[in-house]
Amino acid sequence: MTFCFKPFLIFCSLFWIVSCKSQSTISANEEKNSPIINDTTFVNLKDYSPDFVYDMKYATTDNFLKAKVYDCAACFLRLKTVEALLEANKKFITKGYKIKIFDCYRPLDIQKKMWEIVPNPEYVANPAKGSIHNRGGAVDITLVNSNGNELDMGTSFDYFGVEASHKYLNVSEEVKANRELLKKIMNKNGFNSFDSEWWHYNLRSALKEKVSNFKWDCN
Repeated sequence: MTFCFKPFLIFCSLFWIVSCKSQSTISANEEKNSPIINDTTFVNLKDYSPDFVYDMKYATTDNFLKAKVYDCAACFLRLKTVEALLEANKKFITKGYKIKIFDCYRPLDIQKKMWEIVPNPEYVANPAKGSIHNRGGAVDITLVNSNGNELDMGTSFDYFGVEASHKYLNVSEEVKANRELLKKIMNKNGFNSFDSEWWHYNLRSALKEKVSNFKWDCN
């Protein structure tokens, strides 16, 4: 029995080439259609945990600007900020508390809008430089107890007086303990506190991220 080996090799080679080309095409399409998620991607905190309380002040008029500057409330952050915040919240939960969110990532256009209302760098970061909020690495927060009541931090959120400073000691022992609890756990999970604002925390590894104008959809 004779066997035509050479044509068979040619056929196999052609099949291998077509097969490889097909696999390459599929891989390319899959890569094109799959979102690339890394630690600097903007994500919605609500997609990662139900264990936060929200009071997004700048989506209302209940803020020092007396103006609603967000079209809708959402807490977007860089993924690495979310991951660090999740770890911090787990620690608070073991102690009977949860993080309450006042503000998260802030698009640069919103920063510009805030600057138009209050063009004072003591209260609003100049959009020419941008803030850590515009980089997706800052959160404004407090703590609530198991009944959802805010812990006494001595002042309200966005109170721009010396009494809101971590260095201000003329507060009750309860307020000192509450601020220290918030600061201690946030620091241990990668965040820096902001001396003049007990509510503001920056993720250390996000300080050099680029200022962004990414906007989320309001559904």
